[in-house]
Amino acid sequence: SSIYIMKSLWSDVESDKFKDDLALRVYTSRLLGQDPSLVLHGGGNTSVKITETNLVGSKEDILYVKGSGWDLVSIEKDGFSPVRMAHILNLSKLKSLSDPQMVNELKTQLTNATSPTPSVETILHAILPFKYVDHTHADAVVTISNTVNGEERIREIYGNRVVIVPYVMPGFDLAKEVGRLFSEMASEETEGMVLLNHGIFSFGNTARESYERMIGLVNAAEQYLVSQNAWDNEKPLIDVKSKKIRGDVSELRQKISLVAGNPVLLNLTNSLSGISFSKRDDVEKIATRGPLTPDHVIRTKRIPMIGRDVEKYVKDYVSYFDIHKTNAKEKKTMLDPAPRVILDREFGLCAVGKNMSEIGIISDIYEHTIESILRAEKLGGFQALPASDIFDIEYWDLEQAKLLRNNNFLEFQGEVVLITGAASGIGKSCVQSFLNRGAAVVGIDIDSSIETNYKHNNYLGLICDVTDEEAVEELLEKSVCHFGGLDMIVLNAGIFPEGRQVSELSTIEWNKVFSINLNSNLNLLREVYPLLKVAPNKGRVVVIGSKNVLAPGPGAAAYSASKAALNQLMRVLSMEWSSDGIRLNALHPNGVFDTNIWTDEVLISRAEHYGLTVENYKTNNLLGVEVNSTDVSELAAELCSSLFSKTTAAQIPIDGGNERVI
Repeated sequence: SSIYIMKSLWSDVESDKFKDDLALRVYTSRLLGQDPSLVLHGGGNTSVKITETNLVGSKEDILYVKGSGWDLVSIEKDGFSPVRMAHILNLSKLKSLSDPQMVNELKTQLTNATSPTPSVETILHAILPFKYVDHTHADAVVTISNTVNGEERIREIYGNRVVIVPYVMPGFDLAKEVGRLFSEMASEETEGMVLLNHGIFSFGNTARESYERMIGLVNAAEQYLVSQNAWDNEKPLIDVKSKKIRGDVSELRQKISLVAGNPVLLNLTNSLSGISFSKRDDVEKIATRGPLTPDHVIRTKRIPMIGRDVEKYVKDYVSYFDIHKTNAKEKKTMLDPAPRVILDREFGLCAVGKNMSEIGIISDIYEHTIESILRAEKLGGFQALPASDIFDIEYWDLEQAKLLRNNNFLEFQGEVVLITGAASGIGKSCVQSFLNRGAAVVGIDIDSSIETNYKHNNYLGLICDVTDEEAVEELLEKSVCHFGGLDMIVLNAGIFPEGRQVSELSTIEWNKVFSINLNSNLNLLREVYPLLKVAPNKGRVVVIGSKNVLAPGPGAAAYSASKAALNQLMRVLSMEWSSDGIRLNALHPNGVFDTNIWTDEVLISRAEHYGLTVENYKTNNLLGVEVNSTDVSELAAELCSSLFSKTTAAQIPIDGGNERVI
């Protein structure tokens, strides 16, 4: 197979567009960020030292270092934190400094108060005597250092080109150790520094020199893996899942949610490499030695769960916590012991998270971990850091504080809603209302626009004819394998046929209306019942009914009768499913005119029929208000919230007040 060896992406034409030192820092940082084998989802950091004149006319040396929350692939000038060098260098001379103290000191030295928090490795960047410093977690380098004879192999590859630093937790202690070793070991040949089990640094006096040294150093590691026949991993086998697995997936998600203390999403990545790795006979042995780098442990947990025994995983995690918490400087509170990565022979590589953005990061990281583990095995065996070091990272005060800051709770976070008829009108509006509350949304419709209506990680749009039972089966399998289960259903799909007196209504048209408005919903509800039973916060169903249920009109027999029957089905199921904690409620909208069926021509025609202006026709209700799709969708979402947790079988009109209903 073809061998990928790292090459420089530097372009004289492109680089000429960047005129100052910081702009060039942005340019080469983005070059590094383009390669996920170097940095992945916020990993790595870069810096540049610049002399600037401050407001009172004094010259100051400023370190611009990547700020917290920025990703090298898309970083801008604003993503670099400008910190005064003089104070940082004084800090580096202290004998000790706690991490919270260090972060506070760095923040006090920002020349721009609106800048992001400087990297925890700021002091390390400052003490290196080079204008530009680049740091990545290059897969090839970390793979080699995560082997039994890792340090010897690194020395063999690089000789005097790098200073080798044994693993020290990031922060002040690492900066001190780097300062000591660099002063002892660096020579004129030194181009970089390898932090064992962590990553690699390169440096230079120009942006290009530092960047191309990084590429050269990583290239050497890749060439070494090739020379040791440890580069190419076996091509994964194609996997075809034939049996229905949605029930098993949903039950596994329920167990993990219970352990996590809140609903989570569970994604079967369907990665071929993940499936092949999960099927290995030695997967438990090689996948439970620890993460590829300490930076990954916060995202992926210490080790993946092998198989589906959640209780065993939790028991092992609690035991690990109890063993290592005595090593901590102060008593820690155990994080939730739910797994973030699952390797299962049938499900393959699965990722667990509060939303699909988080899941994407976790699965990407573990894809790289699989590649590195397999390569390291060919070099004599994958060997991660000792568990005590991993514990210290996982329970690091800075990381725990970051997790708390990032935990912006949304009511439906980690929950999944299926919305039918979601390509337009009320259904499309429901998609947005549920996304706004943090839900993962499966939108289905016969209209192909359903697939592309929303560009959102938490959205899955599927084309489906709700009257096709096989298609419904398929969509439920896809939905559950993508998000892990179903918690809420909004039954919105339906048709409103042309007005016709019963004397002129054919059986064919009657049956068509019932097949869509009633029968398809009966089938869907029957199929989702086992999934709603295991919803972590109990299942919820919202039926989008109609004013016609309560006050039918002439010429709408098929529509009115089908909606009334669906309403009655909701009432029966609210009794049958109550023992499972599943709630079903109905909304009865009327006069929702911002939908596709209400064109300008139709509105004018209907208004004229009643002798009203279009505006008066739209507000022809007791309150004199116009009801729109968002009004209905917001109430639909609210019916699934905790506010209505003690309400089932309710019928709520949303029509501005209709005399015939009242």
